[in-house]
Formats: sequence, structure tokens, C-alpha cells
Amino acid sequence: MSGVRQVVVEADGGSRGNPGPAGYGAVVIDPATGEPLAEAAEYIGVATNNVAEYRGLIAGLTAAKALFPDAGDALRVHVRMDSKLVVEQMSGRWKIKHPDMKPLAARAAAVLPPSSVTYEWIPRAQNKHADRLANEAMDAGRDGRQWEASASTAALDAPARTVTAPPPAQGPPGDQAAGAARARAALASARGAAAPADDALFPVPEPGPPGARVPTAPERAGVPGTGWGSAPDLGAPATLVLLRHGETALTPEKRFSGSGGTDPELSATGRGQAERAAGHFAALGAVQEIVSSPLRRCRETAAAVADRLGLDVRIDEGLRETDFGAWEGLTFGEVRERYADDLTAWLASPDTAPTGGGESFAEVAERVAAARDRIVARYTGRTVLLVTHVTPIKTLVRLALGAPPEALFRMELSAASISAVAYYGDGNASVRVLNDTSHLR
Repeated sequence: MSGVRQVVVEADGGSRGNPGPAGYGAVVIDPATGEPLAEAAEYIGVATNNVAEYRGLIAGLTAAKALFPDAGDALRVHVRMDSKLVVEQMSGRWKIKHPDMKPLAARAAAVLPPSSVTYEWIPRAQNKHADRLANEAMDAGRDGRQWEASASTAALDAPARTVTAPPPAQGPPGDQAAGAARARAALASARGAAAPADDALFPVPEPGPPGARVPTAPERAGVPGTGWGSAPDLGAPATLVLLRHGETALTPEKRFSGSGGTDPELSATGRGQAERAAGHFAALGAVQEIVSSPLRRCRETAAAVADRLGLDVRIDEGLRETDFGAWEGLTFGEVRERYADDLTAWLASPDTAPTGGGESFAEVAERVAAARDRIVARYTGRTVLLVTHVTPIKTLVRLALGAPPEALFRMELSAASISAVAYYGDGNASVRVLNDTSHLR
């Protein structure tokens, strides 16, 4: 075969339960015209989101190869998926830690030479065709049947595409305009040779000049499909899921425990809370990134979740707890006995620092807001788990609501509780959850 063949593969997978009834979808696209050349979808039984997404990738690559069986090394495939996990792992930037993902990644890598495939993350809104195929497959499984290409309407519901072609290659572009009959036949052939199924297993504006008001992180997050998140003019929101660390020995005694004290580890109770939180997020399957405070109790909590999700943990110094100065390790009553005037002043003004050179709430808010803006800008349209402390979480919620500083004293925040704030591209924010502890019961 002469010339280079270029195609785009869009793939997706889903699980209604994670793990639960799962299916995948994939479409092979002509990058010059946006025309679908082939579709693949299948109900795969009970599996996780990640397994279904990898299965969708494998099916899409297999379908692309089947369309041009004689292309060999001249076939170039550009994969577009809304799974950051799959894209980063297949691009070699993230380690594959989960044992269930390793064989799937190996299968995907074996379909075509690695040099022939490139990967790109896209927002879910740009992956509607593959998403619809996956949902058609899951609907078919629910009804006790398999997905049939002839009955699919996914292409009719897909938006008009502006497709990014694969990276330039030497030689003239090939002819990707395969006829529908040829594409269907090639895909059917590819399915027949496919390996058996595996065992079931929130646009952000650029930061302004120094001193300018930057929209709060909570002002820019959301959950797609509900409320503001469904408004097409706002773009995909960044959603920050806020997990307070598990208990330490100081937590039940309600002692001041900030960034200027002993940096305690999780207690046995705290480790159990972290594991339950990890199980909760594994079941949801929504978290795509993890960012943690540098303090030990948060790093240990984050590690428990990361191990279950197969993700890495990024540390952000801005998420550390307040430095409580001379009050570190003391109860509120003990501080009142020893530093009554200082405590009264601290409660009355966000600009007053604790005794002994600690941080004021105003200083903490500035630090947390800067961290928020870094994170939202870095993870546009993503769902990010922030593992942090009482004051940073309350501060993010307060800023999202536009509430005064004294609102910090009017929120309850339990150990290992979950809160969430959605940040939109227009500067608005939506507080979705506050102090949810249902996963600990």
C-alpha cells in the first residue's frame, strides 16, 4: 500500500455502578471530513469504568486496523478520549499500578506499533459519539441483548466535529473515505478476531495581574448535567472534591493541630476512615486527579485513595493547615485560659494571628485562593480530589458562597468528610456538598 493512512479514534466506556453493568463504544473518524468510518460497541457484563474505557480503546484501535489491513506501519491513529487515566497511562506519563489495568494496557499497545498511535485528552462534551455508543451497549445489555450497529443512532446525535488530525507523517495522506459497507465488514471481521472479554472486575480564565481579583475555585466548579453544569456556554467546569484527612490522636480531643505543630500521623481510626473514603471513591469512579496537603495526615489519607484508584498524588503547599503558633496541641479551653485576650482578638478579626507568630485567617485565605487558582487552571474540566484540612476546606466553601470571614465558625467539618465545589469558566461557583460522612457509616 502506498501513502500514509490517517484516522482518528474516539473511545469511551462506562459502568452503571462502578463496578456494575458496563459497556464501551468507539468510532473511527476521517480527520479530513469528520465522517465516521466505523463504529464499535459492546456490553461486557459487570466491570469498572476503567476496564470499560480500556476495552473501548482496544475496540477502536482494532477497528482502525481492520479498516486498513494492508497499511502496516503507514497507518497513523490519533486517539481522543475523556479518560485522563487511559490517555496518560498509554502515553507513558503515568505508571500503571492497578493489576487489572496492566493486561488491558498491554492488549491496547499490541494492536498497532506504539509509534503509530498518539493520544489526546478531550472534555466529555467532545466525546459524545463514543459515549452514546457505550450507553447504547449498556442499554442493550440491560435488555438481555447485544448492541447492533444497524440499530445505532449515536452518529445522528453526535455534534459536528472539528477533528484534530494525527501528527504529520512523511508522504501524502491516504484515502480514508472507506464506504460504509466496507467499514462495517472490516469491523465485523475485527470483532470476530478480538480477544475474549476480561473477567468482571469541571475553561478557566488566565490569572490576572498581581492584586487583581481572581474568581474563586469554588466560583469555577460544577457537576456536568445538573444546574449550571449543563449550560453549554459555560464549558466544562472544574470540580474540586474536598476530603478532610482522617483522624489523628489529636482530633477526638479537639486540639489545635496545624502546620506549626508535630505533624501527627493518622490514628487507627483515621486509617480506617481513609480506607472507607478510598472505597467510596473507587465505587464512584469520578476522581481523575489527586492533590494533597504536604502534612503527613493528608498524605496518608491521599495515599489510601490513590492506591485504590491507580493515581498519583501531587502535593501543593498551599493546601496545608493554618499555623496556629503557640496554640498548637492545645484545646480551645486551654487557649482561653492561657491567652484569653489573644483568642478574643483572633475570633473578632480575620487579620489577627494566633499567639506566637501563627497565621491569620486572612493570610490563610490568600494562600488557599492561590492554590485553588493553580489547581483549577491546571485541571480544567476535570474532577480533582483535594485532600486537606478544616481551614482550607472551610475557606474554599466560604469564598465560593461569598460569605464573610466569620462564616468559618459556622460550619461543621468532620474527619474524613467530603465536600465539593464546582468552578465555571464565567467566574461563578456552586457548592454541591458540605460535610458528607455517609461513606463512613
